[in-house]
Amino acid sequence: MQEIIFLVEDAPEGGFTARALGEDIITEADDLDSLREMIRDAVRCHFDEGKSPQLIRLHFVREEVLAV
Repeated sequence: MQEIIFLVEDAPEGGFTARALGEDIITEADDLDSLREMIRDAVRCHFDEGKSPQLIRLHFVREEVLAV
């Protein structure tokens, strides 16, 4: 596996959540710097040594509501 993609969203209670596509990895943090470290740690824990992806791609998803 060359890369893994995480969908990053604003958490309803504040902070951020990140969910990996195609793998059972979910993590959360209060700020983006902490989230990046939590994602790295979660990927290291999820994969066996030598099987970890080379790249972690973050895809930020934002929802915006506009009044008409």
